Amino acid sequence: MILLILLLLAAQTASATVEETRLGPESTWSQQPTPQSTAPGSVWPSVPPATGELRVSVDLVGPKSGQAPTYSTPGKALEYIVTVENLGCSEVDAKLTVNPKSCRPGWFGWDETVLTIPPGGIGTEQLLVTPAMTASPGSYEFAVVATAANSKSGSDEAGFKLQDYDYVSETSISGTGQFTMNKDVRSMNTGVKSNKDVYFSGSVDTLMKNEYLVERAKGSNPNFQGFDAVENYVADNPGDALMGTEVVKSSLVFGGVGAKVQESYNLQGMEYEVQKIDLHHTGPDRRAEFQTVDNFTGYLAIDARQSIPGQRSTREREEFLGAFEIQRRLIFKDEPGPAFSCLDGSCFNFAERFNALSRWA
Repeated sequence: MILLILLLLAAQTASATVEETRLGPESTWSQQPTPQSTAPGSVWPSVPPATGELRVSVDLVGPKSGQAPTYSTPGKALEYIVTVENLGCSEVDAKLTVNPKSCRPGWFGWDETVLTIPPGGIGTEQLLVTPAMTASPGSYEFAVVATAANSKSGSDEAGFKLQDYDYVSETSISGTGQFTMNKDVRSMNTGVKSNKDVYFSGSVDTLMKNEYLVERAKGSNPNFQGFDAVENYVADNPGDALMGTEVVKSSLVFGGVGAKVQESYNLQGMEYEVQKIDLHHTGPDRRAEFQTVDNFTGYLAIDARQSIPGQRSTREREEFLGAFEIQRRLIFKDEPGPAFSCLDGSCFNFAERFNALSRWA
């Protein structure tokens, strides 16, 4: 009987001990309670939530044409602006990372960069995308991701379409001696006519003559582009010269803007030349544009004109003889007018086109 009483007292003592443990004070985080010992409604520790957010946009520099896709050509740089908005209440160092997706990594001016953005502020960064000359035509996409400590990351995508060239001619020369060059391009599909006759005798660090043709250009792509550059030409001996005649024409009858630019020159020295010609005939902005910056000694003449019967006729001529530095820019524009007939989506006046064949030849 005594043994039975002792066992009952021991059981009551153990029961009281368990009861006291369950009803004691709430545990602290340092005690790391188990789920069974946590009072109902207790909050478990977690990683502090992000206190800010980054909003990203990637936009092409220049005017936008509604929802029309962006078109480009291999080797031509596209300029984008990456804008990052800091929606948080503290300054952040936002890390920008390019995700090339369907593009090649080497096409981008940078792969990673950091922007310091104040609270509620905006940071911008230029991004150049230059598809390689060997890039295949088609659609390409890329994205830019922005991340920062204690901030929700943001990203935005951009894309463009590549058109291939129908004609590419690139020439770069350096050295001493003599050479001649003739380039003749005629495209009745786009109204482009270009001819270059060049004679060289002397020495030069660089002489470049490049031409590119896209007959069915879309978007803001030009149908024809010409890039010329000269660096440090010198006539070494009596009789040496850099001579030539260069003509580019945008035929109105064949779909151009009725403009013509002709250069004639006989130079004894040229420190530098940077020249560009663009002809846009099938895009939304129909124009012929000529730009040149030259530093030379000798003779140079520039004859430019545009003729649109019943609308506009302009002509400018400049001649230089001596030592000069010049900057010249010309833009001729035209809005497409009504046509008499259409064939395969190309509208034209049959009579005017037939009579112009002799002038084109």
